[in-house]
Amino acid sequence: MNESLKQLLESIYGADVRIKTAKSTGGGCINQTQILSLSNGERVFLKHNSSPPKNFFTAEAKGLRLLGKAKNGPRAPRALGVSSEPNPKYLLIEYIESSSSDSQFPVRFARALAGMHRETQRQYGLDHDNYIGSTVQKNDAESDGIIFFRDHRIRFQQELARKTRGLPTDVDRRLDRLCNKLEALLDFTDEKPALLHGDLWSGNYFPSQDQVPCIFDPAVYFGPREADLAMTEMFGRLPQEFYSAYHEAFPLNPGYTQRKEIYNLYHLLNHYNLFGGSYLSSADQTVRSFVG
Repeated sequence: MNESLKQLLESIYGADVRIKTAKSTGGGCINQTQILSLSNGERVFLKHNSSPPKNFFTAEAKGLRLLGKAKNGPRAPRALGVSSEPNPKYLLIEYIESSSSDSQFPVRFARALAGMHRETQRQYGLDHDNYIGSTVQKNDAESDGIIFFRDHRIRFQQELARKTRGLPTDVDRRLDRLCNKLEALLDFTDEKPALLHGDLWSGNYFPSQDQVPCIFDPAVYFGPREADLAMTEMFGRLPQEFYSAYHEAFPLNPGYTQRKEIYNLYHLLNHYNLFGGSYLSSADQTVRSFVG
């Protein structure tokens, strides 16, 4: 057993604990993941990265703990601890066994997500930066949601694209035009900064064995709640019952269907910065639909 992992387990369970079995799991492109069966009878979920970005797992642990404090939100696995290196390489979290969803899961998930989104604070952002995938996510606090989304979501990714994969001049200019129009395109009327998962695609939520909605792999911040809903539609969408139940529990301002593509632009630009390929053309298509 790696010494850092050994020390992490001992700090949580004591010196007598040992790993009986370790089962690798699939699905991640950033970290290695395993389900560990321990000598004390517990199972835990381990994430490992031999060269993680700075404070990568520390930020994830903070995000899980913040989500776990939401009184009526989905269940988030408990962050049990991070390893003791200056930049931790191991994160140990509670293992929650998943199940196939029953017919009522979308409604339960919608109501739980609405409950989480009612958690609020005075400003948009967070008291620390974290990550969206392996990209730094800037969470500088702003009292104005338009400024927050413009500067710390779209323009941050735009500037990153200029520096890394390159951004064609015409696409760059259209992004500038979109940013200048955001105040007219987005609607923050009577909205407060909501506690967001931040990366709520279909791979980051599931029902537990007792059908409790669970969320993990967060990119937490306080932001516009439509951003979480939009992400659920980026790579396929939940059944319509989910969106109807959410709107019943926590009604959205009119026009979400048109605005959602603006929120997903953040993720399209991030995917371009991470993976390249056709994500840039998809992002530009979105921009063109709003600025011509």
